[in-house]
Amino acid sequence: MSLRIDDLQINNLKLIQDKSLFCFGTDAVLLANFAKPLINAEILDIGTGNGIIPVLLSAKVKAKHITGIEIQQESFLLAQKNIELNSLGGLVSVVLGDVRQKECLNKQFNYITCNPPYKMAGTGIENPKSPLAIARHELTLTLDDVFSRAEKLLVSKGKIAMVHKPERLAEIFYTMNKYKIEPKRLQLVYSTAKAAEPSLVLVEGAKDGGKGIRYEKNLYVYDENGNYTANINDLYNKTLKEDENERA
Repeated sequence: MSLRIDDLQINNLKLIQDKSLFCFGTDAVLLANFAKPLINAEILDIGTGNGIIPVLLSAKVKAKHITGIEIQQESFLLAQKNIELNSLGGLVSVVLGDVRQKECLNKQFNYITCNPPYKMAGTGIENPKSPLAIARHELTLTLDDVFSRAEKLLVSKGKIAMVHKPERLAEIFYTMNKYKIEPKRLQLVYSTAKAAEPSLVLVEGAKDGGKGIRYEKNLYVYDENGNYTANINDLYNKTLKEDENERA
């Protein structure tokens, strides 16, 4: 293992990462900030990897409990270490298992987050059994898997937030509706203000939700000098909000 410890720049949280596994990027930080669970929510993070999103959410929301589920044992063990490192055992837990299997989780949740594989299976994978391939390609988790399980795991009016590639947005909306999840919020992320097309999309949907979607302001990751914009720096250093109304 090739380990390093990163400072998450909030509440003195740290994260152990293994360079041979999938390390978190800006998309995980964006998703953790985009997520808006209500106070005292039961939260599930699907495909939690090294636990980055549950660890970040522990500082950003007032949850009852945050559960991560991870199919790869190496990443699961790393997530456990990160929970211990940050003394989050009372708030965060991680399950080793396949979210597609009903027996892995025996309760419902108010909110789900998911940073899924972006690429379809069979698109240039050299080693389909490698941890990086599983994280990047839909070998063990497809959009249909995510939303079919979300329909079962969410309480009525519960929500799911996802980060993905914009070229798959139509498929995301179709699959959400297929499983009675109505898109409610959308935010586009551009690499720079001059970029012609967005590089990421953040989507939130509600189970059994009514019609109507809210568009958040576009986010731009880098300025003209290649540095993070003020908005992105703010996300990395954002403190816990106290206003319950902002989580409605």
